[in-house]
Amino acid sequence: MASYAPRDSGNRPVVREVVRDVVAEVAPEELPLVRALSLVGHHTVVRRLRRRRSRREPLGFGLEEAGALVTTVLWLVLDEAVGGAVGAAVDRAGRRAARRLRTLLRRPDPDPVVPALTREQLNAVHAHAHRLSTEAGLPTERAVQVADSLVARLALDSPRELPPLQSPEG
Repeated sequence: MASYAPRDSGNRPVVREVVRDVVAEVAPEELPLVRALSLVGHHTVVRRLRRRRSRREPLGFGLEEAGALVTTVLWLVLDEAVGGAVGAAVDRAGRRAARRLRTLLRRPDPDPVVPALTREQLNAVHAHAHRLSTEAGLPTERAVQVADSLVARLALDSPRELPPLQSPEG
């Protein structure tokens, strides 16, 4: 399998890199799940995690539901943050058309880049991460830890030294 380069040309982190870094810090027991998700394109991951969250079904990766997953919360929060930050610049229909074209050409979805966020955006990400964590059943103290770690990672943008993830194209 090809090595996965987790940064874009502007040296900004991609969603799965941030998820991996925060999971390694606050829920290292979930790193195997992050590695499994690294084999799947971003939009597929988001679709499966949203479906799992709403229906409380297994992920379809051979993992049975294991309670509140930090990985799920982080990936969904970051997807929404990136979508909100980029959404004004990119037309929704254009994104769908590009996704269909990639599907026809059998190319994986590119991982979204996490843009630099303003203080207000970081505060919104923190609040959203905290809310989703508590809705997922994490205790308040743990929800705060997840939200704090995510915002610290986004604010500092200092990736941890971890082995690279595998490419979604396998």
